[in-house]
Amino acid sequence: MTTFLISIIALALIFDFINGFHDAANSIATVVSTKVLTPFQAVLWAAVFNSVAFFIFKDHGVADTVAKTVKPEIAGATNMMTVIFSGLIAAITWNLLTWWFGIPSSSSHTLIGGFAGAAIAAGGFGAVNSTVIIKTASFIFLAPVVGMIMAFIMSLWFLSSFKKGWTSKIFSVIIIILVFVFLYRNLEFSKDVLSKKTHYESYVAQVIFYSKNFKWILLALILLIMAVFSLYLSQLNAHKSNQWFKKLQLISSAAFSIGHGGNDAQKVMGIITAALIAGGNITSFHDMPNWVPIACYVAIGLGTMSGGWKIVKTMGTKITKVTPFEGVAAETAGAVTLFVTEALKIPVSTTHTITGSIMGVGATKRLSAVRWGVTINLIWAWILTIPISGLLAAGVYFVVRLF
Repeated sequence: MTTFLISIIALALIFDFINGFHDAANSIATVVSTKVLTPFQAVLWAAVFNSVAFFIFKDHGVADTVAKTVKPEIAGATNMMTVIFSGLIAAITWNLLTWWFGIPSSSSHTLIGGFAGAAIAAGGFGAVNSTVIIKTASFIFLAPVVGMIMAFIMSLWFLSSFKKGWTSKIFSVIIIILVFVFLYRNLEFSKDVLSKKTHYESYVAQVIFYSKNFKWILLALILLIMAVFSLYLSQLNAHKSNQWFKKLQLISSAAFSIGHGGNDAQKVMGIITAALIAGGNITSFHDMPNWVPIACYVAIGLGTMSGGWKIVKTMGTKITKVTPFEGVAAETAGAVTLFVTEALKIPVSTTHTITGSIMGVGATKRLSAVRWGVTINLIWAWILTIPISGLLAAGVYFVVRLF
């Protein structure tokens, strides 16, 4: 590897570390504000499950999407390393600025905006893959809306269960049936695969099958836990239900942390892989060496452990007051959104997703429970992230090209 390539990889991992502490609030804001865990316990909990995502998300679809943000043949193979370097410098700068002012902006959009901005400076607008940019930009609005709707539905589901509503019981039973059907079909398919192969081949096939489907099995089990609990909820008084929701929040927070790690670490994997291709170390995305995902997941986990308390305050208290029940609803809705978008290979913002989810649970109480003034300020930060990161990267690119 050249010195320049090593510098780019180091910068990418530094960005991943910053992403961890910048986005720590996404995973821990509600669990800290509800006093389920202390701040130290919460960051440790989130960091562990950020890294666990390595064993769950194996297709690296989001990383592939990010790697295709720029067209190397148009940006110019010789310029590609400079483009990646400039994009990373811009992304790190904007991430640190928004962290300093306590603004929960998107690290994902910062990275993609910086990558695209430097590419445009190098080869014009034709140097970027417009499909990736449009898809990513559209989810600035779609991710929080999806998270908000899902959290709103989940909150109503739990509230109806607590009030002994029949609608929630029917809904819970339907979910339980669907989960068991899904798990049974997976088990039957696995048996069918095993019966057609030798002992060694069957073992390999089974490992491959479950590694590809484990994220869906995990999500199904989480929904099963929530559905079973909702049936039990009608038998509890307010105090006991609150105690149970505190325990469930550990599960929902862990699920969201897994989704966060799986989604955000992959973006840096995509950048590093693009640099390795540009440097001639590998020929395609599928040749990505194993150390790349390992390094990225470790970096984001360590970053999460370092905290990010300014943004925790914004996410945990300024948008709406969150109870353990609402924390479970918001985090579970956010986790489901992240798992689905990762499967669709869409690099969404975990910040946007959990913010929308928190707004959704706040809206179930009354619309005025959500501090819309704070939310509007956040939306402006989200909208400006990609263009500002792009302009910063373009400026860095022109400066670097002077040397």
